[in-house]
Amino acid sequence: MTRMNRVGLPVVAFAAVFFVACSHGPLKVDAIQLGRALNSDKSIATHVTRFKPDQTVYVAVLTDGPGTGEIAARWTFGGRVISEEKKSVSYTQGAATEFHINYAGGFPPGDYKVELLVDGKPAETRGFHIEPQD
Repeated sequence: MTRMNRVGLPVVAFAAVFFVACSHGPLKVDAIQLGRALNSDKSIATHVTRFKPDQTVYVAVLTDGPGTGEIAARWTFGGRVISEEKKSVSYTQGAATEFHINYAGGFPPGDYKVELLVDGKPAETRGFHIEPQD
């Protein structure tokens, strides 16, 4: 065996194993959670769909297994987009990706929606309600 073969083959083998180990398929959405508080792993601690105007609204996208992609949250009120955020993620195991919205002056009462997209494709939409201030 030549010196090149002795050095080259292990390098090629290492590169192939590294590439396979580091490549992830697309994200697989397991669940969507909506609420007013987060756990330390970014999943939702307090699941609710009704909020007060001064509360922060959280949504968590739980993914199953390894995956790489872009997750987006599009928040709407009265059919108009009021906020949108995108996050590029790469996970080696199931994980939670968190988004939130708040409004310093308090949200106007009414029905809202958050649409979740994975790699630009709709994954799920959740509705929630802002109660009038007491």
